Amino acid sequence: MHAIKGVKTWGGMTVDELVSGMRGCAFGAGRLAKAVDIYEEMLNEDTTKFITIAGALVPAGMRDVIAEMVRARYVDVIITTGANLVHDIIEALGAHHYKIMEEESNIKIDDLELREQSMARIYDVVVHDAAFAQLEDFLRAVFERMNPDRSYSIREVIELIGANLSDANSILKSAVDADVPVFCPAIADSMIGLHAWIYKQMKRGLHVDAFDDMKELTDIFCDAEHTGAIILGGGVPKNFLLQTALVAPARADGREGFDFAIQITTDTPENGSLSGATLEEAKSWGKIGRDAKAVTVYCDATIALPVLFAAVQARSMNRSARR
Repeated sequence: MHAIKGVKTWGGMTVDELVSGMRGCAFGAGRLAKAVDIYEEMLNEDTTKFITIAGALVPAGMRDVIAEMVRARYVDVIITTGANLVHDIIEALGAHHYKIMEEESNIKIDDLELREQSMARIYDVVVHDAAFAQLEDFLRAVFERMNPDRSYSIREVIELIGANLSDANSILKSAVDADVPVFCPAIADSMIGLHAWIYKQMKRGLHVDAFDDMKELTDIFCDAEHTGAIILGGGVPKNFLLQTALVAPARADGREGFDFAIQITTDTPENGSLSGATLEEAKSWGKIGRDAKAVTVYCDATIALPVLFAAVQARSMNRSARR
């Protein structure tokens, strides 16, 4: 046990100074400080860094943060929901998401009125239906460029989509440019999947093998000297990543599962959901290593992720300056 050492603040302090000062705190502050320390250690060259993205993080404003993590190679592999890809593409095509203003938040939102105005809501964010019409046209053009006589993995389809985007701030475009693979195991559960299905109904060739990605992702895990996971939310992306450890052989030194893991979630484990499942629980499956450095931060990812990344960026810059 250690005595609690309260965090101190001062004018002009950096994000890293604030987070470092939280090391002596308990609850979420102490966990966030530990997460930054773990992430910093994950940046070693021999660690392959995976990030899973669930929840509507792109509509909420996390697009630029994640794209920069990709461009700067703070992550090496992405596993995400189809929805986040959809909203990234929408922004890349020039449409936007709009926040319902705070002064309006106390007024009961009339969702039927939003429907009348051709807008859809995600909590306190709205997007115009016209953005999805742009998306449909774009995706159809991408599908038209695909070879109807061959089968694609989901990862390959996503790469083709990203290659047809020009927005440098796009997560998908950044991933293509940085050669960071993007996996989306539940792509059918998104507008991308919906439009792919519609395209196929037009009796046009579009062949996608939903299982090919499992081998590629598992190979990446097995080939890595060390592995680290940043888990935002839970759901399919979290499980799709962690299950790779179930089929991977133990390493020569006996290690199994991930060596590092940071989970950011607002869910708790009592209802048995995967989003709330603890990293300790994952050890019983062999998904997280016995001696892994791991922490769960119970916080909205839109708060914790920018702080986590900004603090680690600052430490990297400081190390570079000292060399």
